[in-house]
Amino acid sequence: MTLERSIRLLAGSFVLVSLALYQFVSPWGLLLAGFVGLNLVQSSFTGFCPAETILRRLGVGARRPRHEARA
Repeated sequence: MTLERSIRLLAGSFVLVSLALYQFVSPWGLLLAGFVGLNLVQSSFTGFCPAETILRRLGVGARRPRHEARA
């Protein structure tokens, strides 16, 4: 999975978790969705995305040698 797709998956998952928290736990759960949204907006202007930094350090999106890519 590419880094860009991983970031989209992470952001979407956080928004869905936020909506579930809002529905079943507390209205304060929407703060998580707001934080994700603000982070997406700031990263579009600055080019800095904390999730990208973390996922890169975890090895997401790292290229593998060709013979390992299809395993």
